[in-house]
Amino acid sequence: MSGRSLAYLSSVPIEEVQGLAGKRGADLRKAGIRSVADLLLHAPRRYVDRSRTMLLADLPLGEEVTVIGVVERVSTRRPRRNLTIVEARVSDTSGTLTVVWFNQPFRERQLAVGSEVALSGKVDRFRGRLQMNAPDVDVLEGPAESLTTGRVMPVHPTVGGVGPGYLRRAIHNALGRARPLGDPVPVELLGRLGLGDRDSAVADIHFPEEMDRIPPARRRLVFDEFFRLEVALALRKNRQVVAAVGITHSLAGGLAASFLAALPYELTGAQVRAIAEIQADMASAHPMHRLLQGEVGSGKTVVAMAALLTAVQGGYQGAVMAPTEVLADQHYLGLEPLAALVGVRMGLLTGSSTDRAGVLASVANGTLDVVVGTHALIQEGVHFDRLGVAVVDEQHRFGVHQRVRLKEKAEGPEPDLLIMTATPIPRTLAMTLYGDLDVTVLDEMPTGRLPVSTSVVKPEPSALEAVYRLVRSEAAAGRQVFVVCPLVEESEKLQAASATAEYRRLQRVFPELRLGLLHGQMRSADKEVVMAAMRSGEIDVLVATTVIEVGIDLPNATVMVIEDADRFGLSQLHQLRGRVGRGSQESWCILIAEPTTPEGEERLAAMASTNDGFRLAEEDLRIRGQGTVFGARQAGLADLRMADILRDTEVLVAARREAFALVAADPDLTGHPELAEEIRALLGEDADWLFIS
Repeated sequence: MSGRSLAYLSSVPIEEVQGLAGKRGADLRKAGIRSVADLLLHAPRRYVDRSRTMLLADLPLGEEVTVIGVVERVSTRRPRRNLTIVEARVSDTSGTLTVVWFNQPFRERQLAVGSEVALSGKVDRFRGRLQMNAPDVDVLEGPAESLTTGRVMPVHPTVGGVGPGYLRRAIHNALGRARPLGDPVPVELLGRLGLGDRDSAVADIHFPEEMDRIPPARRRLVFDEFFRLEVALALRKNRQVVAAVGITHSLAGGLAASFLAALPYELTGAQVRAIAEIQADMASAHPMHRLLQGEVGSGKTVVAMAALLTAVQGGYQGAVMAPTEVLADQHYLGLEPLAALVGVRMGLLTGSSTDRAGVLASVANGTLDVVVGTHALIQEGVHFDRLGVAVVDEQHRFGVHQRVRLKEKAEGPEPDLLIMTATPIPRTLAMTLYGDLDVTVLDEMPTGRLPVSTSVVKPEPSALEAVYRLVRSEAAAGRQVFVVCPLVEESEKLQAASATAEYRRLQRVFPELRLGLLHGQMRSADKEVVMAAMRSGEIDVLVATTVIEVGIDLPNATVMVIEDADRFGLSQLHQLRGRVGRGSQESWCILIAEPTTPEGEERLAAMASTNDGFRLAEEDLRIRGQGTVFGARQAGLADLRMADILRDTEVLVAARREAFALVAADPDLTGHPELAEEIRALLGEDADWLFIS
């Protein structure tokens, strides 16, 4: 194992590390640490500087400190039914410290007598004795040793039940056999960015001789994570854009221009810029791969229609793929009248289409110019005559695989691809999630739009009555209302309002109003009946689940009531709020909630404070952390172990710049074989999509 690259070490099983054979290695493997490379990239979550250890007798009172001692005894008592007190006595050569935790009974199991612990918290005197209340705890496992005495000691996160002590010794053993580590990043690049070598960085992140060695080590390893991902994204972009043969669309056909001239309103400046960028892409010889971001109501549909007509005017077809039938239906209903303005033929293809065979035949023989559909568009039996542009809506609901399969439906040159999303994406996240795409942002709203007034209401009778008065008032004025619930059926476990139960309850609350019910478990035909009734104004109040999160365009809807709002994510709340305020009337979003966590309170406070989706997206990322974003990642996205896309934005920008420059100069990485090997090894199966698609 001596002197190997990370790519090689990613193939060395974790069980080969001294101390990790048997059950510990198996537990780590189940938890995702499968190789020596995984182990070396498992960074400490904090450090205890034992080279400057303070004795218990010398501790300053009232200040945050970290102390180290041995557990002498631990006990639990329950003075009353709802109170558990765990008390431990910890000592060093200078004295003892009493440590107390309230309602944390697991502490007695955690603190074995004789074990060494690091405690972080405030020290005070209680009845003449030193005492620390509810400190953070790291069990250092066993007596003092060479890896923990008189030095900066790493505290690695416990993983798979394997604690910091075992991990510390295992990583030390692995480093001893693996170093020196190879470094595939060009030396001149490192010099340009002021980064050190990888071998020193890995050693210093785990076992730094001084605390000031940690930041530069972390910066180098964070750069590596971003650089691997961005090189892979640059490779994919090169394959799918630069090296691919696309369609050179004509901008002289006049169809798109006629459509834009026929619109009964002025385009925003952002829409004009977006259409110009998209048409410039379509006129080039390389396939377009562009992400169109825009708030709900910012006018993405018109921009997409201009792209579709740019293809149609040159004799090509367009396709629009949406993630749900409700959204596909909405797109068809929104686009078809626009297409009719200029004589363009449009069809709809979903799982419940009644004339599926006829639509398929018309798509195949070119009778249909544009087809709107769901995943049904990429199934067997769908063949386009001349597919020129594909529009994918709400891309975050599809993986890379689906958009690749849609492009593959074209015979001959590769069609242009326009991806749309109404989910605002922070710039840093877009550089990782969609790093292979060019990005256009619709950052203006049409004139006359009023911001939606948002308020948080507790589920108390007086507060709810005020909400009901608003609903009655708006319904009396001919407006419509949404009431959104998190579940379809009752759930005692979650104790959340369900759409069906709330529908029945609100029928009693509003006997004079016309109520409708919509949820994902209904048959498609029944959903369409409800939506048609809502569009025609036959329903005053629609009780629904998040099936209405995207794609419902009802300018007459002015009130959005969200039950148990603290159970929704910030992005989802913002999308739901976007269902109202689409006309020129004043609109309201009422968040009914009694949050039980600080995160829930933060989400609701953020919603009430701004209508800016990009600010909310940044806040959502800050509150939830990037782990939630990458937890259900799309193909092509590596987990970031050390890097934080908000905290490390500067490093991400540098990594992206250097990665794209390197791939521009060496598009097949033939001059950087070690880097290509590392990307494949550390990004795993995802890298195949990055290299192939």
